[in-house]
Amino acid sequence: MRAIMSEAAAAMESPQQAARRLSAQARRDGFEPEALHVYTSAAGSPLFWRVRLKHPDGRKWIRPMRRTADGAGYELGEPPAPAAGKPLYNLHRIAAAADGVTIVITEGEKAADALGKLGIIATTSGGASSASAADWTPLQGRTVLIWPDHDEPGAQYGREVAARLLALGCEVRIIDVAALGLPPKADAWDWCAAHQHANAAEVLALPTLPLATPATPALPPQPAPDVELLSAADLEPQAVRWVWPGWLAAGKLHILAGSPGTGKTTIALSVIAAITSGRALPDGHIPKRGRALIWSGEDDPADTLVPRLLAAGADLSRVHFIGSVNSKGTRYTFDPSKDVDALSERLANERDVSIILIDPIVSAVAADSHKNAEVRRSLQPLVDMAASINAALIGITHYTKGTAGRDPLERVTGSLAFGALARIVWGTVRQQGSEDTDRRMTLARAKSNLGPDGGGFAYAFEQAEPKPGIVTSRIRWGEALEGTARELLSEPLPDDGEGGLIDDAIGFLRGLLEDGPMPTKRIQSEATGAGHNWKTVRYAKDRLGVEARRDGFGKGGVWVWALPPDHRCPSNPIDAHPKSMGTYGETWASMESDPPQGDSHE
Repeated sequence: MRAIMSEAAAAMESPQQAARRLSAQARRDGFEPEALHVYTSAAGSPLFWRVRLKHPDGRKWIRPMRRTADGAGYELGEPPAPAAGKPLYNLHRIAAAADGVTIVITEGEKAADALGKLGIIATTSGGASSASAADWTPLQGRTVLIWPDHDEPGAQYGREVAARLLALGCEVRIIDVAALGLPPKADAWDWCAAHQHANAAEVLALPTLPLATPATPALPPQPAPDVELLSAADLEPQAVRWVWPGWLAAGKLHILAGSPGTGKTTIALSVIAAITSGRALPDGHIPKRGRALIWSGEDDPADTLVPRLLAAGADLSRVHFIGSVNSKGTRYTFDPSKDVDALSERLANERDVSIILIDPIVSAVAADSHKNAEVRRSLQPLVDMAASINAALIGITHYTKGTAGRDPLERVTGSLAFGALARIVWGTVRQQGSEDTDRRMTLARAKSNLGPDGGGFAYAFEQAEPKPGIVTSRIRWGEALEGTARELLSEPLPDDGEGGLIDDAIGFLRGLLEDGPMPTKRIQSEATGAGHNWKTVRYAKDRLGVEARRDGFGKGGVWVWALPPDHRCPSNPIDAHPKSMGTYGETWASMESDPPQGDSHE
C-alpha cells in the first residue's frame, strides 16, 4: 500500500516539488533556492524549466529540468532543441505582444523577470554564450532594446544578438550600461533593485549606444580536412587488460542495470572495495590494487557511500569523490554532461586509477536520453577519458518499466545506445524459485563484446556497523551461477502454481486471441470484466509469446495483441502481419499499468 501511495504521489509531483527533489544534493551543499523559470511555447505550454539556486558565497547552481519521456515525472536536462534553435524565454508574451511594442532582451531569466514586474515584455536566450543556439525569428521585424550585463562577456553578447536581430529586420538599440553607474557585472535586476520606484517608460528612455557595423575581416583560406588512414600492418595487436577477468575491462564502458531495490550501487561499491584493498572478487580473483573515482548524483558520500565502502572493506585512501569545479574564481557542482573535459585534464597524468563510477549514467546525457545519436555523442567524452587513463568505467542505470520477460539488453532504460556502446553489460534481478526470494538476488552478464556472456553470482544484502552508531548495508556474495543471461535475469512472476493466477490468465488470453488479433484496450477491458489483474495478464502475454504491434497508421492506428503462429488455432489461421511493434511502443503502452516498486536498496 505504501508503494502504491508513493507512486500516486510521484504522479502528482508539481514542477516546484520536482525542482526541490532534483536539487537536493546542491541544497545539502549549502545552495539556496532562488527561482524556477519556465520556458513555454508560443501558445503558453511549458517546454522545460530552469532551476536556479545560489550559495551564500556567490556561487550559482543553474540546471534545466524537463518532463520524463513517459510524462509521469521530471528529470534534469533540456528537451531536444528544434532545428531552428532553442526557444526564447517568455515566448508566449512575445507572441501576444502588439506590433510596435518594444521587447527588451537581457542576459538571463532573473533580469528578464525583474523587468517583467514593471510591465515590460522581456526575454533572453539564457547566458552570455547562448546567442548562437537560440531561435530569434519570433522577434523578426520588431523593435528591441538589448540590456547586456556590465562586463566584457555581456558586451559581446549584446553585439552578437544585435547582429542577428538586424539581419531579421529589427529596429535595435543597446543600453549603455557604463552610463548607468552600476558596479561591474551588474545587470537589469541590479538596476531595478537600485531603482525600486522606476517604471517602464524610464527603462525605455535609458541611454543607448550608437550601433556600428564593423567590416568583417576576410579570413585566410583554410586547408581542407585531412582524414588519416592507419594501416593494420602498423598496429601492434594487444590483449584486453582485465581489472576483473571476464567482468571488468580497463579503458572500457560497462553498464550495470537492474530494477530498484536490487542494490546496483552497493554492488559497484563492493567491487570498488575489492579493487582498492586487493580483496578477492566474487569468483576468487584478487585484483591489482588501484584507485577509484566516484560521481553520484543521488547518494550523499558522507552518510551513504562512505559507510557502505567501509562495510565492504574499501581502502578509503584510494577512493576519491568527484566534487566541485573551479573555473575563473567560481565554484560549481560537477556536471558529467558538461565538465568531462575539465576532469580529463585533471586526470591527464594519473596512471593508477583502476575504476570510475558514474551513478546514474543518464546524467552524462545533456540531450534526449532516448535518442541513439545523442546518447553516443554525450557518452563518448567519458569513454575517451576512461580509455586515456586505462580505467574501467561503470555507469549505473535502471530497467524500463513493463519490460519483464524481454531480452535483458532491451530492458536497459533510455536509448539502446547505452547497451550498444558498453562493451559489457551487467544485470541484476531478484531470484526466482527460492524460499528467501526477497533477499537472494542475481548478478549476471547480459552482454559481453570481449568474452563470454551469461553466468553470474548469487548475492544478498546484510546489515553492517563499520563504526559505532553507523548502520549500513553491504553485499554478501553467494555461489557462482551458470546459464544464459535471459535465464539468469528472468524475474519472479505472480502465483504460478497449478491452477494459479498466471495459468488462469494464460487460458483467458489464449481464448481471447485464438480468433485473431485484438486491440490492447479491449483486452484490458475484457480482463477487468473477467476479474484478472492487468499485471498478471501481461505476464501471461510474455509466457505465450504474444506479439504486440500497431495496426494502421497515424491517428487511426491502434495497438493490438496477436498469438504467435505456434499458439494459433489451426482451424482459424490468422493473417500473419509483420511484427511492427517497436520496443519503445510497447514500453510506452504498458507504463501506466506497471506494478509499483518497493523501497530501494540502491
